[in-house]
Amino acid sequence: MKPAFFFIVIAFILLYRLKKCDMSNVSYRDALMFASLTWGLTGVMGGIPIMLVTDISFTDAVFESLSALTTTGATVLTGLDAMPKSFLMYRQFLQWMGGLGVVIFVVAVLPMLNVGGMRLLKAETPGPVKDDKLSPRIANTAHYLWFIYVLLTVFCAIAYYFSGMSFYDAIAHSFTTISTGGFSTHDASMWFFKSHLILFVSNIFMLLGAISFALHFRVMHATSPFLYWRDEETRVFICLVGGLIVVLTIMLVMGDRYPLAEGLSFAAFHVISFITSTGFGAADLSTWPEVTGFFLVFCAYLGGCAGSTAGGNKIIRDIITFKAIRRELFQCVHPKAILPLRFQGKPVDERVSHAVMAFMSVAAGSSLIFTLLLMMTGLDFWSAFTAVAACINVLGPGFGEVGSNFIPVSDIGIWMLNVAMVLGRLEYFTILAMLTPSFWRY
Repeated sequence: MKPAFFFIVIAFILLYRLKKCDMSNVSYRDALMFASLTWGLTGVMGGIPIMLVTDISFTDAVFESLSALTTTGATVLTGLDAMPKSFLMYRQFLQWMGGLGVVIFVVAVLPMLNVGGMRLLKAETPGPVKDDKLSPRIANTAHYLWFIYVLLTVFCAIAYYFSGMSFYDAIAHSFTTISTGGFSTHDASMWFFKSHLILFVSNIFMLLGAISFALHFRVMHATSPFLYWRDEETRVFICLVGGLIVVLTIMLVMGDRYPLAEGLSFAAFHVISFITSTGFGAADLSTWPEVTGFFLVFCAYLGGCAGSTAGGNKIIRDIITFKAIRRELFQCVHPKAILPLRFQGKPVDERVSHAVMAFMSVAAGSSLIFTLLLMMTGLDFWSAFTAVAACINVLGPGFGEVGSNFIPVSDIGIWMLNVAMVLGRLEYFTILAMLTPSFWRY
């Protein structure tokens, strides 16, 4: 209670001192700084209660807090089943609030800044936004997204409860399913319940959490679920998930790991868990064929839909990258052909496609650099690479030495992964822009 009381007092003091400030003309520069500082400061503040309850170090506590707020789901804690239920619910709630913050940020702010080509989503922002100012856009968007986010959470909790979870576990896991966060109240994660029905319910709501919340708003407003299929990104996402599930099922069944029905259930759950960056676990992945580890990491990099809580590169960028590569190959055969890049049937501005390609390059380069840095702290390549993939894609679980938790990572490595989580959550350029000299010139 002491940390909560202290932070509430500080918040009221700041609110009183700043209530006369004019917030109607927030600039793009202000938005970048606010987003970056929010995740950094709340990560530190959220770690204090974790440190007091669990007696872990400040470094590990901040990592646990940032992992929750960025909806990563990586953990340095063990023995969750014996911990106080109030503390476990605190972790779950941190992820739920972090997920809501992510949704508002990626739907209301990133399209305005064209971070990583997200200007494609500018027209999809829910609510009556009549200008390009950030403040009214954020305020109007938050109003609509709050309702969608809470409604999906309630439906998820109800579905979990009637599938066999206790009332407490249903609420706790609904928080981290809709936010695609992946924290659980049990060390065994979702397989604590040993129910394929619960895995199926989890699949449905992980997918809903990884689909654009602006699209959820339009579907509810028009009362037409067919809008999901008419949206190119969502359609590709669903088809891609289906194809990846078939591939992983074949791997598991041919490896004599499971009979067909059980293999399909585990394959579907883990493909969806990784591609949506939720990070829930069920089966013991260390006993699976080694190739499945590479396969699931690949799923994590693909990511969910833009405008959702999912991490990864995002399907919309994957689509544009694929179409850009296909266009270049066709251009080699037909040099004089004019081949416009299209998304949703509309031409894509060259500035958007360039931003997408720049994002992909930075994402690949960041993974490489962080992997090399983490290897310098003593981790082997596979453990370092999957730890970076887990954090930079806000996924959670890794492989190798970090297959169970991130305790083997040194303090220096933990701070590197803290940076990777924030960098990946804020889509790279939000942070990198502040490192340029021109950002600080007025």
